[in-house]
Amino acid sequence: MIKSHTLVIASLLNLFSGVASADPVLQTSAGAIRITQMAANLDVPWGFGFLPDGSVILTERDGELLHISDSGTQKIKGAPRVAAKGQGGLLDVLVPRDFATTREVLFTLSRRTRGGYGTAVVSARLNADHTQLSNQRVLYQAPGTAGGRHFGSRLREGPDGHLFVTLGDRGDAAQAQNIGLPPGSILRLTRSGQVASDNPFAKIPDAVPHIWSFGHRNPQGLAFDPSGQLWAVEHGAKGGDEINQIHKGANYGWPVISYGTHYSGATIGEGVAKSGLEQPEWYWDPSIAPSGMMIYSGKMWPSWTGDVFIGSLKFDYIARLSGTPLIEVEQLTSPQTGRIRDVREAPDGSIWFASEGQGALYRMSPETD
Repeated sequence: MIKSHTLVIASLLNLFSGVASADPVLQTSAGAIRITQMAANLDVPWGFGFLPDGSVILTERDGELLHISDSGTQKIKGAPRVAAKGQGGLLDVLVPRDFATTREVLFTLSRRTRGGYGTAVVSARLNADHTQLSNQRVLYQAPGTAGGRHFGSRLREGPDGHLFVTLGDRGDAAQAQNIGLPPGSILRLTRSGQVASDNPFAKIPDAVPHIWSFGHRNPQGLAFDPSGQLWAVEHGAKGGDEINQIHKGANYGWPVISYGTHYSGATIGEGVAKSGLEQPEWYWDPSIAPSGMMIYSGKMWPSWTGDVFIGSLKFDYIARLSGTPLIEVEQLTSPQTGRIRDVREAPDGSIWFASEGQGALYRMSPETD
């Protein structure tokens, strides 16, 4: 099926001095914010990233990869083959810091493999006119399991150049407590997909040496703060969505402890706390179904410096969290914020988000921008 994509170029809206913008305006704690649609008619947009020239590369879960620029939206040929099963498909995309010299981009996706379906990390090279991928390599492949739930799978580049990727428990909660299995963990890989020698379980017999932290249910948001601290947000069951600071070798408790309950109403595990298991920095009850996560620099809105922004799939808003301890202080909600799948800061400090509900990519900027 041929898909139609459209691009709205923000600069065109200001061609004539004194003509009011047609963009919707959202009132927030930082003032009025303009919401500009940058691409439309998207089919389950999942992740996106900014190329050095300011254009965007965006994944659609069914397996298509798009390039969005001021010239329009075009399909990129040669996207990795995926198993678009349930919650799986073509998921996150990472534009690493050295893209300008390597032309390398990285993806997380679900692939059919022995035993079923598993999350993989794949690298490829993007040509100069952003129309074709080549030189694909599978850097990591999680073992296959049955079903189409809880693949993760956010991908971020650490300050030291290592890759961090989230894996969900694949619907089998007990796996998250077994360091001999990758599901329910956050992995740390070298750029070539190898085991980092200083990983916490690299020298433990029968452990998965790529694991950085474990005891996770289904982390779908991942971000570094300016200090280099890694943060993640993950889905709980019925209640118990969590934001966590991620530490080397730490156990985040699923399914031994949780602030949620099973969908049947039954208690999960042993309660909400246990010695040796990490506590969340914040949790939601009821669940908001959190997805993409971003920690803001303050470039356009200084009052939001260091704040955490997380998309809600369930309640159609972007949560802003701030303070110590971290608390939700604001909900950015408008007709455009339906099922937020990803939130990113652009190089100019504007905030972009992908709305699965609207099938669109949006840019937020000050109304006077």
